[in-house]
Amino acid sequence: MRRIAAALGLIVALASGGPAHAQEYPNRTIRLIVPFPAGGVLDVMGRLIAQNLSATLGQQIIVDNRPGAGSTLAGRDAARAEPDGYTLLLGSAATLAIGPALFKNIGYDPVTNFAPVAFVGSVPYVMVTGPKSQFRSVQDVVAYARQNPGKLNFGVPNGAPPHLIAAWFKDATKTDIVIVPYKGAAGVVTDLMAGQIDLGFEATSLTLPHLHDGSMRALGVATPKRLPELADVPTMIESGVPDFIASSWAGILVPTGTPAAIIAKLNAETNVALKSEAMQARLKQFAAEAKPGTPQDFATFIAAERPKWIAMAKLSNLKPE
Repeated sequence: MRRIAAALGLIVALASGGPAHAQEYPNRTIRLIVPFPAGGVLDVMGRLIAQNLSATLGQQIIVDNRPGAGSTLAGRDAARAEPDGYTLLLGSAATLAIGPALFKNIGYDPVTNFAPVAFVGSVPYVMVTGPKSQFRSVQDVVAYARQNPGKLNFGVPNGAPPHLIAAWFKDATKTDIVIVPYKGAAGVVTDLMAGQIDLGFEATSLTLPHLHDGSMRALGVATPKRLPELADVPTMIESGVPDFIASSWAGILVPTGTPAAIIAKLNAETNVALKSEAMQARLKQFAAEAKPGTPQDFATFIAAERPKWIAMAKLSNLKPE
């Protein structure tokens, strides 16, 4: 009888220990791998969510910027981490679709190596031109480009999403517009405002201040409906380019095998952060939209976005490395 009682006691202890152990998460520092240099819009998103989660989870979240190889270095590091909830990845189209489409032997599978946790937010892209440009609408650009093949150009950060979006626009409108690659977005913005290049596609996080002060002009936003911050600017769809929707988006993922209870906790706390007034106000400053939802919501979004960005990567004619 004593042996039976002892065995029953051990079973009860183990059973109660499982949930207790899960409730202890997190009990040490968490690392959030961000596949971009410090200062960009997705890095800002990552730091905002890390700051908020640090407060709600009671443990520090350190942002680890790991750019390189089309954002696939960060993806590889995250995929190889222990699935214990202490390594998070700020995933985007770059890590989950574009990079894998352009680079060989990246060391991870973007579909099977990660479990979606929570969508953080998205920042729309806008088609822009310089303040002295002759173009006042997307229709103006398309009409001129068709009558003058090869006379217009897009300035784009080489290999970045705007590069792919410009290639998509050319294909969708059947226009011959030269794509001029730059080392980064800063050079594109400078030359665009000076009239050295004709057109660009950049995120509102970068363009909004210039659009408001008149040093840049918006022609169309790549959103399903008009932006409150740019209410007078039509969407690309309104401008005659069907289904032209593109945003710079980010969300949290963890290595596959991370316990469901940890994923659920991270999702719940992320949603709390996204719904806070402080977070909403900060995101609004660059026309970003918070996207609270379930892990499945984020998984569904990724599944819809991946083929679109892979197709754009092929249209760009960028060579895999």
